[in-house]
Amino acid sequence: MSNPIFQGVIPPVVTPLNADGSVDHASYERLLEKLIAAGVHGVFILGSSGEVAYLADAARREVMETAVRVVAGRVPVMAGVIDISTNRVIDEVRVAEAAGVDAVVATAPLYIRTSLPEIETHFREIAAATTLPVFAYDVPVCVQVKLDLDMLMRLGTEGVIAGVKDSSGDDVGFRRLVAANRAAGSPMALFTGHEVVVDGMLLLGADGVVPGLGNVDPEGYVRLWDLAQAGKWEDARIEQDRLAALFEIVFQATGLSGGAGGVGSFKTSLNLMGVISHSRMSTPAGAFVGDNVTKVAAVLTASGIPLV
Repeated sequence: MSNPIFQGVIPPVVTPLNADGSVDHASYERLLEKLIAAGVHGVFILGSSGEVAYLADAARREVMETAVRVVAGRVPVMAGVIDISTNRVIDEVRVAEAAGVDAVVATAPLYIRTSLPEIETHFREIAAATTLPVFAYDVPVCVQVKLDLDMLMRLGTEGVIAGVKDSSGDDVGFRRLVAANRAAGSPMALFTGHEVVVDGMLLLGADGVVPGLGNVDPEGYVRLWDLAQAGKWEDARIEQDRLAALFEIVFQATGLSGGAGGVGSFKTSLNLMGVISHSRMSTPAGAFVGDNVTKVAAVLTASGIPLV
C-alpha cells in the first residue's frame, strides 16, 4: 500500500493455532476476511492479542506473510515488532519489511529496565533503520514503564513516530496526549486500546481504536466509528453499551491470568462462532475448557452473537 491511512477501527488480530501449536493459516485467512468484510479500516497483527510474545521467529514471519497475502492491499497491515531490545526489534523490522507490511508497532524494551532517554533512543534507532511508519505502543502492564508525554510529542513532531497505540489504561494521560497532539497540528495518529470507552475517546479526538473485542464483533466497532463520525453521540453511546456488555466474555474464565483470560475469550468466541478451528492459546496457557467455555457461550448468546 503506497500511501496508507491510519485511522478508524484496526483490530489487533488474534493468531489462530492448530492443536499442535502451529499457526492455523486457514483459520487466520477466514478471520482476516471476516474483519475486512465487516468494514474495518486496517488490521494490527502480532500485538498482545496476537500473542506476539509467545510466538517463535518462524511463526511471526508466517503470520506477517499470510496477513499481507490475504489482505492484499485492501486495508493497511500494521505489524508488531516487539522484543526485548533495540537490536532484536530491528531484526523484526527487517522481517516485516520483507513481508510487505505497511507499518510497524514497537514497545519500549521488555526485559531490561530502561530510562526515558534510553527509550527515546530506542524509538529513534528503530525509525532510523526503516522507511516504514513506526508506531509507539504504550503498554506499561507489559513493559513496566509508561511512555512519557513530552517524549512522544518530540518523536511525533520530528517525524520519528507516526502515532501511538495507547493501552496504558491512563485515560487522563491519553486525553493530555490528544490535546498536545492537536495543539502541535496533529502530527500523529492516536489510537485507544480501550474496548469499553471508545465513544468517549473518539469524542475527545482519538483517531481510532484497536479493540481486541473487534475480533469477535468488528461490525459493532465499525458502526460505533461511523456514528461518531456522523456526530450521533447518543446512538454511539448505545452501541458502546452493547459492546461493553459483550466485553463481559473476558471476565468469565477462572484459573487463568488476565491476559490469557482476554485472548482466550476472543479465541473461544471465534471458535464457537465457527470462524477458527481451535481455541488453543500458546503454551503455557492452553485453551478454555468446561465452564469457561460455557460461560463465554452464555454471554455471546445473550448479546445476540450467532453460534454454530
